[in-house]
Amino acid sequence: MLIVLWGLATERPLKAVGEELQRLGAVARLVDQRDVLNIQISLEVGNGVNGSLRAYDQTIDLGKVTALYLRPYESYRLPSIAAAGPGSSAWKHAWEVDDTLASWSEVTPALVVNRLAAMATNNSKPYQLNRIRAFGFSIPETLVTTDPKAVQMFWERYGAVVYKSVSATRSRVSRLQPEHVERLADVSSCPTQFQQYVPGTDHRVHVVGTEVFPCEIRCEADDYRYAGQQGVEIRACRLPQEVEDRCRFLANALQLPVAGIDLRRTPKGQWFCFEVNPSPAFTYYQQATGQPIGNAIARLLMAANGSSHPFRTHACAADGSRCL
Repeated sequence: MLIVLWGLATERPLKAVGEELQRLGAVARLVDQRDVLNIQISLEVGNGVNGSLRAYDQTIDLGKVTALYLRPYESYRLPSIAAAGPGSSAWKHAWEVDDTLASWSEVTPALVVNRLAAMATNNSKPYQLNRIRAFGFSIPETLVTTDPKAVQMFWERYGAVVYKSVSATRSRVSRLQPEHVERLADVSSCPTQFQQYVPGTDHRVHVVGTEVFPCEIRCEADDYRYAGQQGVEIRACRLPQEVEDRCRFLANALQLPVAGIDLRRTPKGQWFCFEVNPSPAFTYYQQATGQPIGNAIARLLMAANGSSHPFRTHACAADGSRCL
C-alpha cells in the first residue's frame, strides 16, 4: 500500500486526510506543490503505467502507488513562479510537472480521489444539472442566457429568481432584486445562469465510497457560505433512505469516489439537487458536525489495492512515454 497526496500541504482538506492517514499508520507521501521546482517526474505508458517522482531525497515509484488523493493548485500561480513570468524556465517546469502528474492521475490503475476527467462535469453547471436530473433528482427551472429580455421574461414567470456562475468558478448565489433591473444589460457580455428560487432547507451530503454523511443547514441568507451577520447553523442529520441511496448512486454514476452534494428540501418534502461538488472542502462541515469525513476518505484510500478500480475512467492507454 502506497498512498500519494498532491496539493498544497497547508490546504485544510489535504492536511486533514494526511493527518488521518498518519494516525491510521498508512504509508503515505505528500507531493507539496510549493516544492514544484525541486520535483522531477517521469511517466511511461505502454503495457502498464510506470514512472517515478523525485523531490529532494525522496523517490516515489508511480507504478507502486495504490491510491492518490489530489487537490491540485496551479503551480505556476505560486508567487515565486508567477513573478518569473510565462517565458521563464521556472514557469515552464511548474507547468510540465503539473501536466505530467495530471496525465498520470488519469491513466494510473490506482484509486484516484477524484480523477480530473470525472470532475470536469462541474465545469459546466447546466450540463451537470442535466446529469443530476437523469438520476432522479428534481432541479430548479434554469435559464442560461446573454439576452436581457429573456431574463426579464424568466423573472416575471417565476417571481423569485437567483443567479450564479455557469462554470466551476466559485460565485455567490444571489436573488434578483428590483435594483438589479438596470444591470440586466450586463448579461449580454457574460453568459449567466438564472434559476427559479426554491424555498426550503439546505443540506450538504458528503459521499465517501459507500458511506454517506448528511448535514442540515439553517440560514436565512440566499447563500449560507456568505451568511455574514445572519449566521448559519450546521448539524448532522439523517436523510430518507431513498434520498441517501440516490446520493450514493449519483456520486458513483459520476465516477466520484468522494463528492459533496448540495440539496434542498422544500416545505412540502420535495428534494431538489443544485450541484455535485467533485472536490469538496469537507473540513468546514466536519468541524461543525463532528462527522468523521476525513477519516472515511483516509480509510477509502487505504482500502485500495492498486489494481484497476471501479471508479477508473476509460482514459487513453495508447503506447507512449513522457519525461521531463
